[in-house]
Amino acid sequence: MKIKIPPPIVAWIFAGLMYLLDRFLPVGNFDFYGRDYLMYALLFFGGVILFVSMAHFFIKKTTLNPFSPSKASRLVTSGLYKLSRNPMYLALLLFLLAFGLWLGNAFNVLLAAGFVSYMNRFQISHEEKALTKLFGKEFELYCKSVRRWF
Repeated sequence: MKIKIPPPIVAWIFAGLMYLLDRFLPVGNFDFYGRDYLMYALLFFGGVILFVSMAHFFIKKTTLNPFSPSKASRLVTSGLYKLSRNPMYLALLLFLLAFGLWLGNAFNVLLAAGFVSYMNRFQISHEEKALTKLFGKEFELYCKSVRRWF
């Protein structure tokens, strides 16, 4: 697999683009009651999801390395992985959405959607091919029963 950019760095790049969009786009600013509460909720849930999903990988003693999913020793399908095949990436998305709320520009939602699209195309699809090759029918059945994001 030829992934060149680690997913957290991809999220940081999209956050930088969100910041630039907010600073240089003269339209799209918004504010609403409870925006801060929603932002903190997204940060909290993103943090919990990230911590718990990483803990599952440590408990199962398998690799967290996004560059080599073929080195996975086990297929993790319990806990949060019953609800999402990619909870770590979901956590990154929640962080980006929280950042977009903090910035207060509605067009940042488009960049968050761009993050999802990028991850689907350049990260997740490669991981899924490697995991299908490694775990075969077990992974295919898992993909049929659990959604990719949420």
